[in-house]
Amino acid sequence: MKPIVYPAVVLAVIIIVTAFTIPKTGNEKQAHSYVSHYENVLGTSMELKVSALSEKQAAIAEKAALTEIDRLSKVLSGYDANSEFSKWFNTNNKAVHVSKDLFTVLRLFDQWHQQTNGALDASAELISKIWKQAAANQQLPSQQQLNNAVAQVQQKHWILNEANQTATHLTTTPLKLNSFAKSFIIQSAVNAAKSAAKINGLIVNIGGDMVIDGDIHENVWISDPKADAENDTPIDQLQLNNKAVATSGNYRRGEFIKGNWYSHIVDPRTGNPASEIISATVITPSATDAGALATAFNVLNPQECVALAKTVTDADYLIITKDGKRIESKGWKTLQVSNPISTNMASETQKGWKNELVMSLTLPQQQGFAKRPFVAVWIEDKDGKTVRNIALWYNKPRWLHDLRAWYRKNNDAFATDMNVFYSVTGATRSAGKYTLKWDGKDDKGNVLKAGKYTIYFEAAREHGGYDLLRQEINCNELVQQFSLKGESEIESVLLEYKKK
Repeated sequence: MKPIVYPAVVLAVIIIVTAFTIPKTGNEKQAHSYVSHYENVLGTSMELKVSALSEKQAAIAEKAALTEIDRLSKVLSGYDANSEFSKWFNTNNKAVHVSKDLFTVLRLFDQWHQQTNGALDASAELISKIWKQAAANQQLPSQQQLNNAVAQVQQKHWILNEANQTATHLTTTPLKLNSFAKSFIIQSAVNAAKSAAKINGLIVNIGGDMVIDGDIHENVWISDPKADAENDTPIDQLQLNNKAVATSGNYRRGEFIKGNWYSHIVDPRTGNPASEIISATVITPSATDAGALATAFNVLNPQECVALAKTVTDADYLIITKDGKRIESKGWKTLQVSNPISTNMASETQKGWKNELVMSLTLPQQQGFAKRPFVAVWIEDKDGKTVRNIALWYNKPRWLHDLRAWYRKNNDAFATDMNVFYSVTGATRSAGKYTLKWDGKDDKGNVLKAGKYTIYFEAAREHGGYDLLRQEINCNELVQQFSLKGESEIESVLLEYKKK
């Protein structure tokens, strides 16, 4: 949506693991965990973790979850012209019998629109379109444009009849069910998996929003909105059980207009992009509550956020303002990990390199849900010795040998019996796009001597292709930039060696 300590090596980024923390009581002792990663799920990436006594039951749960996600996407998507929502949108002033799922989401939008005093509105899509066009033209929208848009947004866009389960569409204003539809789908996927298979628990994480269900206590890392590489130090670490988590923020998506950044989250009451709050993470028992609050918190001011949270049962939150201030719920500290996983980052007082290497990795996208390839990223010195493992993403250890170059160099130092596991929550990013960083330190956190190093990118897909890319970097004070192209499993890599 992302460092784990091994007996002989620290991998300082998201490690895709094959187990997670399960209470050791009863049959849970025998439970194994099964992890899958997909791209292009609701426009982003998905991580699915299933705790089960057999691989067969895990596979049944995974299939049920994917089927439910696909089904609801065909109901709620505003991007698919053939979805139920799109077809209903094309009707006008006609009471249409709709599915229970579409009716429920439309009703939830009515409830949250009222509860947030208009901060959540499906017709905010109209304002988003204006700002996207402004970015294309590199010209800020006029106040008149925004006033006209707000007037359209403030209309009533549908009427619901619960007795007949009908929805009457009233306007032609663009609509998108984005604010918390993803959270609704995630919870439905969890329910479908639990109904279909005998499992101990599971986690469904789509683009940083997740549901943790069953006998699982998961470490969850909160992404830093001001340092947003996959392997950047998190701003917090929590341990959660039977909770829903959602994070919304302006740091991954938005528009540049004349050199200024404008959030993709807009205030439907004013027509302006949200700016006062840059990230909000919400934890509640209900997935839709978490998703709605996280989005609303980016629109409201801090005082309004605190007041709104009091209307939702057992809501905890962490809000980061544009000036870096933390605003926490009273219960937030009870969720924090008492002994956080070491991020393997040197202390701020330790002298390091003035430069850092930023790696933008893009994986090619396929139609529909597609499993993400195994990926390894590592650094070698001039003698060919691995000094830093940046990333290792995989599902099952027995297939790690498919990463031939990484396996030959590094597998002897690799162990799969880990004691700590985690998920990451952050603002949703586009599918297949990842940013990683190297700060000039080795796997133990020691600052390396400046000189020549080679960075490797390896990717392999089960029944798919294979790529191995490499680039030598001269780590001196000079700014450097390189572009690499893969053939099948890596679309591109942009390397930028620049000042921190």
